[in-house]
Amino acid sequence: MSERRKVVSIIGNREVEEDSLRFELAFNMGKLLVDNGYRVQSGGLSGIMRAAMKGARASEKYKEGDTIALIPSFDTEIANEFADISVPTGLDVMRNAMVANADAVIGIGGGAGTLCEYAFAWSFNRLIIAFENSGGWSEKLANTRLDSSVRYENVPDDKVFGVTAPEEAIEILKERIGTYTRRHRGIGRI
Repeated sequence: MSERRKVVSIIGNREVEEDSLRFELAFNMGKLLVDNGYRVQSGGLSGIMRAAMKGARASEKYKEGDTIALIPSFDTEIANEFADISVPTGLDVMRNAMVANADAVIGIGGGAGTLCEYAFAWSFNRLIIAFENSGGWSEKLANTRLDSSVRYENVPDDKVFGVTAPEEAIEILKERIGTYTRRHRGIGRI
């Protein structure tokens, strides 16, 4: 039986210009994730979400099912055209918790919704990577800890890991994703 492929959520701005650094980072991140055997998950709409899924589809290793969209409404038709699997959560912004509960989370730019996803990912004990050159909350949170909680005794340098290039993010994933395996079991439970 083959091992389940890891799912990496890409979070960030819901609006980006196609000729912007943020779009380029998201596109290349999505492509490299699929190149390296990961699946790409996001909120499935526009901006960073669309750019990452478009990049995932550009990978030579892409196959159907590599892009997962967690839609805020019950209308699967609002997913961007690069989403293979569209999950109609009906949870509106509360679906951010589902987006953040991937095997790892990578942030590019981002506003309040992205900040919410970072907070959920931290609380859910996920591996978190942020582009420190992308502005928004990703730049502010890169290389910081969201609070003083000890999420993993065996990870003394636990933090939001800052990167400036998709290749750096892939290296962190390869090195650390196997360590960040605890799942959230509810408030007050370890």
